[in-house]
Amino acid sequence: MYLVVTNKRDLTSDFIILELRRRGLPYLRLNTEEIPVAVFQCTPGTEGRWRFDLPDASFELTQVTAAYFRRPGMPEPMPQVRDAEQNYCTQEWHATLQSLYWAIGERWLNPPHLIALAENKIYQLTLANSLGFMIPDTLVSNDPLAIKKFADRGQIVGKPLRNAVVTGGNRERVLFTTRVSVDEETDADSMKACPMILQREIRKKFDVRVTVVGEQVFAATIDSQTDPATEVDWRRMSKAGLGHAVYQLPKAMADRCIALTRKLGLRFGAIDFVLDQDGQLWFLEINPNGQWGWIETRTGHPIAAAIVSELERIANA
Repeated sequence: MYLVVTNKRDLTSDFIILELRRRGLPYLRLNTEEIPVAVFQCTPGTEGRWRFDLPDASFELTQVTAAYFRRPGMPEPMPQVRDAEQNYCTQEWHATLQSLYWAIGERWLNPPHLIALAENKIYQLTLANSLGFMIPDTLVSNDPLAIKKFADRGQIVGKPLRNAVVTGGNRERVLFTTRVSVDEETDADSMKACPMILQREIRKKFDVRVTVVGEQVFAATIDSQTDPATEVDWRRMSKAGLGHAVYQLPKAMADRCIALTRKLGLRFGAIDFVLDQDGQLWFLEINPNGQWGWIETRTGHPIAAAIVSELERIANA
């Protein structure tokens, strides 16, 4: 059985479910926010049994032959539980899921603990540089003097090290990559608040998204320079408003992308590049659990089929 761990609103997982159905493969979609309705049994150290009984299905860990950790959500509140105990119960279910993820072991497309490690952007940049990718001049700092000195050498952009969402005032705000200007009037205390990634801005021709699945590489250009709102970060606007096209990645670069993904212990990775005005590719980051459904829709790249084939390889290993 193929296990897809996600949430009920994840459209990307729908592509996988459709492909599993097309191939007639047994599967279970586990929307983790709904897990509190399950009945769970585990007997560690004896027979080692793991069993989940859900309203529409039941499964045992021994049935899972391959698993895709897509986009799980936190367990939802339980109406039968008093408000004072909701957080405790939610955390207990979360701990149960974490134990399940561990128990699945090497049957994952991408193991969750390696996804977490691969999200370290400083590690990504260091590893990419060691593999021969070109990376923009980069400074990670909260030192106002170092930041000003870096900015004095040319236009820079800033982006977060990890958490790109700011919560406050009953609303959430996404922090996109943004041009940064530093002068004598820039508030030094605001720069000291926390470190951030600062990079020399590369003059773009296109953004390029490369999706690696096992030994397969799918590349697409995103025409981000046709709208001022997306010049620096194409995510600022609906993807539907930007031109997408299949891009032929040079073989040496494709091999390097596979090598990077392997070095991170992954079978899947979504890598962002900038294609500059001279036709050079600059590595920005790799998302070990990135979105890809829209790339398949816009370009025809058979990414869902590639992922399911990779899951089959895991199941048959």
